[in-house]
Amino acid sequence: MPNPARLRTAALLATAALLSVTVAGCTDDSPKDEDLTAQQLKWAPCPVPSPLEGSSESPSPLPGGDEWECATMKAPLDWSDPKGDTIGIALIRAQASGPKDKRIGSLVFNFGGPGGSGVTALPAFGEQYTKLRTRYDLVSFDPRGVGRSAPVVCENDEQLDEFFEQDGTPDGAAEQTALLDNTKSFNATCEKNSGKILPHVRTTDTARDMDLMRQVLGDDKLHYFGISYGTELGGVYAHLFPKSVGRAVFDAVVDPTVTPEESSLGQAGGFQLALDNYAKDCTSKVEECPVGDTVQDVKDRIAKLLKDLEAKPIPGIFPRDLTQTFATNGILQALYSKDFWEYLTEGLQQAYEGNGQILMFLSDSLTGRNEDGEYSNLVPANVAINCSDDKPRYTMADVEANLPEFRKESPMFGDYLAWGLLGCTDWAVPGAADHPDVSAAGAAPILVIGNTGDPATPYEGARRMAQALGKGVGVELTYKGQGHGAYDSGNTCVTGAVNNYLLDGTVPKAGTVCA
Repeated sequence: MPNPARLRTAALLATAALLSVTVAGCTDDSPKDEDLTAQQLKWAPCPVPSPLEGSSESPSPLPGGDEWECATMKAPLDWSDPKGDTIGIALIRAQASGPKDKRIGSLVFNFGGPGGSGVTALPAFGEQYTKLRTRYDLVSFDPRGVGRSAPVVCENDEQLDEFFEQDGTPDGAAEQTALLDNTKSFNATCEKNSGKILPHVRTTDTARDMDLMRQVLGDDKLHYFGISYGTELGGVYAHLFPKSVGRAVFDAVVDPTVTPEESSLGQAGGFQLALDNYAKDCTSKVEECPVGDTVQDVKDRIAKLLKDLEAKPIPGIFPRDLTQTFATNGILQALYSKDFWEYLTEGLQQAYEGNGQILMFLSDSLTGRNEDGEYSNLVPANVAINCSDDKPRYTMADVEANLPEFRKESPMFGDYLAWGLLGCTDWAVPGAADHPDVSAAGAAPILVIGNTGDPATPYEGARRMAQALGKGVGVELTYKGQGHGAYDSGNTCVTGAVNNYLLDGTVPKAGTVCA
């Protein structure tokens, strides 16, 4: 099954889908001679989000009563044949609120995943960017393969329920074979249902879409805010189009120098650190920690819960039971953000009493399932993009050989993340490289923010990204905090540094530390 930690997003947004929706209408099979850079976007009030985007409600009005606007941009299906078939890329924007003569341009966001819908994420997080909106049109999009943009469609809702219910930490040959067979079946269904788009969802393809977007939006430079996987996308863009980079910020930074195996190993350590920090926080409060008396007691009780659930699941969200795999997913989701720690405490309390509802809800939010049993295409798109980008294909022998190192890095999550390496087995499209090339000599400065307590994109990755971008390009800032990302933490040092750069062009001193 796919590695849930590699979703690289803290979104509780991914909670609705209808995988029976097909890609019909998303591609145009007629030859194209038009200059796509000259197309005029037809902005209009946003429709109700597509089920595959993970929301069932239109975005709320902006402060002051302004409405979000949506449009569709034509892009080549195959960038090696730019005058061939096209696909539609769904966009959303909020026009700048300040004086027109102070407007800088568009600020394009990618919130991560890969597989997350920017059309639903930007309105959800929009209030955080109110100050940035004074001088920018805020813009986001569903990357190709995601949401409304030629979505990758794999298994149906019932099949996905079974897929996510399987044992993610197989103990014997029979369970290992079942995990591998289920992964192969999932991947084969993706090829059957989405074979036309699968070869064209690499990060390099989306980076080229963003440069087309820059031109269609009328900007000389791409001003960009990338979060989580969005930092990898931004780095690839900077490599391909260094002279077109404007003011750019990378937050919750993906390490561009590692292989998928090394990335998963780093995440094992990152989530173990987050679990330790959660336990320390809970047990240090004046009131009694309801899930353990000491840090070790908290971790021991969680480990026992997971072991017990493997043998005997408990009632979750009817009619499904909370299995070990669902509980692990729920715990991982809660560790993405300190704001979710209270839900983890409540969920563990419930589970110890035989009720798995909260942990099941957290698990569903990670995998994109809503309360009606419908899935967004977050996971199918995530698998498709990761497997198209990543060259390595791991075997059961590879996993077994690396289990000791994963277990050492994380006694709690090591097995689960190691077995997740099988996700690209028998994928229909060859992977592009061991890791992305983000070298961007000649690009404008890019502010790279590392969070010391980030579980999904460990802190060390920020420095490596800054170094890989090149001298004079990557400018590192450290935030000593918890959670996946820094700008949304509310830390005034971080928000001040970001806002000063994006709004005024003031680059913070490299090595700045915010606590």
